[in-house]
Amino acid sequence: MPHTSPLSYRAAARPRLLWAVLALCAAALAPTARAQGMAEAVQDLGTIGQRWLDGALAQAQGGTLPLRMEVSLGQLDPRLRLSACARVEPYLPAGARLWGRTRLGLRCVDGATRWNVFLPITVKAFGPAWVLSGNVASGAVLTEADAVETEVDWAAEPAAIIANPQAWVGLIAARPLAAGQALRQNLVRAPDLFKAGAPVRVMVQGPGYAVTAAGEALSAGTAGQNVRVRMTNGRVIMGIVNTDGTIDAAL
Repeated sequence: MPHTSPLSYRAAARPRLLWAVLALCAAALAPTARAQGMAEAVQDLGTIGQRWLDGALAQAQGGTLPLRMEVSLGQLDPRLRLSACARVEPYLPAGARLWGRTRLGLRCVDGATRWNVFLPITVKAFGPAWVLSGNVASGAVLTEADAVETEVDWAAEPAAIIANPQAWVGLIAARPLAAGQALRQNLVRAPDLFKAGAPVRVMVQGPGYAVTAAGEALSAGTAGQNVRVRMTNGRVIMGIVNTDGTIDAAL
């Protein structure tokens, strides 16, 4: 057996030690490289989503509503492991709309593995609205002095904004309202045209005839509302309240 000096042994072992150190470094850097690759992929998806949203909102702003649209993108879970994809298709999920807090779908349509993710987004729509200048009690009649015009985010709540002052002056506060609230359809209601127990005129229509008869309202009624009416013969029918307080019913 050939004799190996300690010096020659250390010289022979040095390349093996170097390769071991390089292997350990590569193993340590691999997760970082994968994480960087995933970060780049997620960033690409954000860019694709932003481009699609910009086009969709630009088209929406071409309508008649005087709204200034803004959109902010959330983040995908950085732990996602998405395979490479040659073409990603953005889309709006069923039931979703570009309004308020919603989400944008991103799906791979050209790749070895098909995947589908959802990107959280927030769409704001700034436009003119009427904001209460003070508190309003439930049941109070709104007047022009109750609100001032300013710009608000229409998409901040699901209920529609009432932008036209002629559409809310004279309406009733449906519940206690606070200063600073923008007037929306769910906050007001039309005034009662009659109370429960009041005598009403009912216009009854049937095949080939139309008659006017007297009845008694079984509940308060506002324009456009369905109400129950007891006729003089004791029969109870349903009808729709007209703006003049009469009721249309069909038999």
